[in-house]
Amino acid sequence: MKNLFFGILAVSSLFLYSCSENKAAENQIQTTALQYKKGDIVPADQVCMVNNAYMGKKQFEVEFEGKTYFGCCENCQKIIPTETSARIAIDPITGKGVDKATAVIAITGDRDEVMYFESKESFAKYKSGITN
Repeated sequence: MKNLFFGILAVSSLFLYSCSENKAAENQIQTTALQYKKGDIVPADQVCMVNNAYMGKKQFEVEFEGKTYFGCCENCQKIIPTETSARIAIDPITGKGVDKATAVIAITGDRDEVMYFESKESFAKYKSGITN
């Protein structure tokens, strides 16, 4: 039983490490070539939809139920089809669920965190409350 626990712990650590390593590399790229800043709408294909982060370059495509989602690593590619939270977000203005594949995506945090909006109008309402 103890070996099973350590096996699960090792696999979990490997997953977190692989995504964190990819994020660290992506952060280095962003520092030198950041095209977007807080408050900007960003291309969906440059967002890791598992980590909800703008990555600064094209991410891995993941097809699911006829829609295209994006992830930063192989583990994200496995998570997107299995976890609803990787595909659906809540629009902070309307409170409605929004499909990340079709959402308006914008940087809303200081560390390239993104939020998903059901429309540009919803994002405009959100943005009017952002203070830089």
